[in-house]
Parts: sequence; structure tokens; C-alpha cells
Amino acid sequence: MAQSPAPSGTGQQQTTGSPLPRFGLAVSASTLGGGIQAATAVTRHSNVRFGFNYFTPYSATFNKDGIAYNGTLNLRSAEVLYDQYFKGSFHISPGVMVYDGNKVTATVSVPDNQPFTLGGVTYFSQAGNDVSGAGALSTLKVAPMILVGFGNLLPRSSRHFTVNFDLGVVFQGSPKAALNLTGGVCTAPNLGCVNVGTNSVVQANVQSEQTTINNALSIFKFYPVVSLSFGYKF
Repeated sequence: MAQSPAPSGTGQQQTTGSPLPRFGLAVSASTLGGGIQAATAVTRHSNVRFGFNYFTPYSATFNKDGIAYNGTLNLRSAEVLYDQYFKGSFHISPGVMVYDGNKVTATVSVPDNQPFTLGGVTYFSQAGNDVSGAGALSTLKVAPMILVGFGNLLPRSSRHFTVNFDLGVVFQGSPKAALNLTGGVCTAPNLGCVNVGTNSVVQANVQSEQTTINNALSIFKFYPVVSLSFGYKF
């Protein structure tokens, strides 16, 4: 009686389901600026998502303690997120902002003989040598973040077009202000004038003003993220 040949272990292929989607691309609009996102699948219920965000510089002028600030906001950042799906398209996405280039820069000016305060002390800008300078706000260059939302850039179906909504925060730390001033300050209009950059008492008041600004900005250590994206699975 002929014996059937034994099945070969290498000749059988185990069925594991349809292959994972490899690549998806999306454009987004968010509180981080306009962006581009790309994703690839890791498991049946998770993706890795990469993003880059940019916002054209926006300028505005404001006044604080008699000092005029002409500020410019720049938003530039890049992040890596791990999208873990729990039910349908609902996901939680921990991640890292691997580059936080979001910052505010400003030019500073005080017209001749105008009063202003530094660290609670009132001065007057010296005529012919008025106070001017620069200021800047910066945060951590690398910061953790977490998002929650709905949508999947890589749907596990035949669908290709996607919509994704995310809401969360970046733990960027408290913004730090740097204030550099030049020119002359006076105790009265054109009386008792000294150089703001070299006088130790005035510089101590500049540092006190920086501390006041930093304390006021401490509530912004959590940067809110609201994002809407439209994508395509390839």
C-alpha cells in the first residue's frame, strides 16, 4: 500500500490576514500651524505618525509698562507620535515634539522723555539716546506631547481618503523671556541719566522685569493642540 508523502513544513504558508498598510500622507491645519503628516502601520491597531508644522510669521504691537513691543510669532515644529487605536477610529497618541522652534521675537522702544517702568522703578527715556532693544520668548527644544482623537491615516479597509481630528497638549515648559536694552534712562526728563546697558542698578531692574514677565507666562507651559487633517492611504 502506497504511503502518502509527509507534508513539507516549508511548503505551507500560514494565513495571517491582509497585509498592513505601508504609507499614508496628510495635510493638516492646527494651532501649531499648517502641516504635513506621514504614517506607517506598526500593528493591526497602531501606527507611527510623523509631522512637520509651519506658520508664516505674524506680527503685532503691544505696550507693557510704557515699553512698546513690536512682536513677531514664528511657529516651526516637528513631532513623532504613536497612534494606539482602542475602538474604531478612536486613538490615544503619546509622542515627542523632536523640534520645537516656536518662538516670539520683538523689537523694543521707548520714545524720548516718555516714562516707563522696569522692575517697578519709573524711568524716563533719554532725549537723543532713547531706550531701544530686543526681546525674545523661547521654550524647550524637545518636549513630550499627548493627543487624543478620531480618525486613522491608515484605515484597515479598502478606503483611501481619511479625515483625522486630534486634541491635546505639548508639555513645552514655561516660556523664558530675554530682554536686552540699550540707550539712556533718566530719573526725570533729561536729569540723572545713565546708560541702561552698563549701570548695575538699572540692569538689576531689567532682570526683575524679566522675572515678572516669566512669572506671568508660567501658565503657558502647556501648549494646546487642536488639529484637523485630510489624508490619503497609498
